[in-house]
Amino acid sequence: MDLNVLSTPGHLISLAARGFARLSEARLKPLGFGVGHLPVLVALQDGRASTQRDLARFARIEQPPMAQMLARMERDGLVRRTPDPADGRSSLVTLTEDAEARLPDAVAVLMQGNDDVLRGFTEEEADLLITLLTRLIANLDRVASAEASPGAPLSGPAD
Repeated sequence: MDLNVLSTPGHLISLAARGFARLSEARLKPLGFGVGHLPVLVALQDGRASTQRDLARFARIEQPPMAQMLARMERDGLVRRTPDPADGRSSLVTLTEDAEARLPDAVAVLMQGNDDVLRGFTEEEADLLITLLTRLIANLDRVASAEASPGAPLSGPAD
């Protein structure tokens, strides 16, 4: 199959991601959040992470950008950092009461944005899109991991 490079899944997903990011940023800004904050806020709220290292892993970004984001979030009153009693070199990160109070509105704004852009999709199509994107991300992770460790075999597509 001969695809025009502008019609490839990678290009179309990139366009969609940038569109979602612009829409989300515009809708989250009045609430004092940025789209990049959301993985951190959700991980802290759900208890999935509490250290910079865990947050970086959860958000799938490197530690230096996570440190910068946490510094900005702390400056903006969204998180607080306290020394980790179990590891003196590490800090525990928690949400501020203000961030916790505003987070439900941010989630609602994002969910409304998803509903808005999926207008005209059936529920089955939306579910299929989520399933396919989840598999695509798993494949991307698998390929990136294999390329990061040369000699590791690539297995078949993730299901």
